[in-house]
Amino acid sequence: MLFGCGFRLDMHIQPKVKPLRQSDFFEDGRASRPLIPGTVARGEAREDTYYYTGMVAANKPGDEMPFPVTKEVLERGQERFNIYCTPCHSRLGDGNGMVVQRGYRRPPSFHDPKLLNAPLGHFFDVMTNGFGAMPDYAAQVTPTDRWKIAAYIRALQLSQRATQAEVPPGTQIPSLTAPVSGTPGTGATLPPGEQGMERKTP
Repeated sequence: MLFGCGFRLDMHIQPKVKPLRQSDFFEDGRASRPLIPGTVARGEAREDTYYYTGMVAANKPGDEMPFPVTKEVLERGQERFNIYCTPCHSRLGDGNGMVVQRGYRRPPSFHDPKLLNAPLGHFFDVMTNGFGAMPDYAAQVTPTDRWKIAAYIRALQLSQRATQAEVPPGTQIPSLTAPVSGTPGTGATLPPGEQGMERKTP
């Protein structure tokens, strides 16, 4: 009768410990073991200090991109900027975003002389660590995307102060060919011709 009985250990029945369970094997009674000092997760070595900090020395931001700036880089930077930055900075970068118009502290304009001369590493560092009333965006925006946003900010700065001599031949700067009276909208104001009109809600 005993010959028909099988004795085996399948994979679902195996000697192992489960996370955060008690264990008599270790002296401290814990199954989960602490990390060895100096342990670095795979892909988190971060050996390129400038790439992850924007600093070339202590408190000295650099002014070079860690990778070539292409059309795709700027388009990605614009996309991330529009998602994470425009609520405060607006799409023009003038600091008059929607939440600012609702009472949040106004950030400085990217077109102020101080920020026009700020190195790219400064913008990367602010996105990484925050500055003043601005929180950090390290959890929301990857290091690569932070650099792409910094590149787009530089392009945005140029777009708002470019001269006719700096654009391709045959191209006209819109402000010179179609001047708009009054203060330009930031995405939070009504289009020209609709100002003063009451919008009806459905």
